[in-house]
Amino acid sequence: MTDDLTDNYARAYGGSAGFGARPALVLVDFAQGYFDPDCPLYGGEGCRTALASALRIRAAAHAARLPVILTEVSYPDDTGLTGGRFWQKAKPLSAFIKGRSTAAFADGLVPQDNEVIVTKHYPSAFFGTSLAPMLTAMGIDNVILAGLTTSGCIRASCVDAMSHGFITTVVSDACGDRHPGPHDANLFDMNAKYADVVSEETILAHIASLRSGGN
Repeated sequence: MTDDLTDNYARAYGGSAGFGARPALVLVDFAQGYFDPDCPLYGGEGCRTALASALRIRAAAHAARLPVILTEVSYPDDTGLTGGRFWQKAKPLSAFIKGRSTAAFADGLVPQDNEVIVTKHYPSAFFGTSLAPMLTAMGIDNVILAGLTTSGCIRASCVDAMSHGFITTVVSDACGDRHPGPHDANLFDMNAKYADVVSEETILAHIASLRSGGN
């Protein structure tokens, strides 16, 4: 059965989107809550390894002069009104109330002056934000996604990036989740339908080729 499903997916979804000419790196929701064992958002080793990978990719992106965008989830108070139904459903979102330590960027991810911070209230980095028109105005055609969590905000951002017309690349090593099952399943499905899922090694080689003027 597994072999039949593999063949079925290969026939139906075996295509590749490739890379664009002008990429931007979007780091999604690397918040301290995912690294705090006392927070219900805690993601353990899957989130730690994702952050380490993302920081290496971020350094390469800056070296190649690629735009780097950081997203954060932030709610002004405990009413959660700006989070709507998402707030009502997902109780751990209270970790993102402005001013709480769990809402801050994770240790090691200090925003730089040449990075843009996009604040969001829902899973997608694009929903209700200026991210899509900003990238379009910058001439970006390829969104490279890394962040937390794979099954939540990465998947939502991936689908919206593609829907907004951007070639979408998801870096598997730089995405994390609290459980390998949802992580692997969502990477598989995003790669099948919406994006190219690539390794850290592959994306670093691609960024290096841009820095050196290659294709």
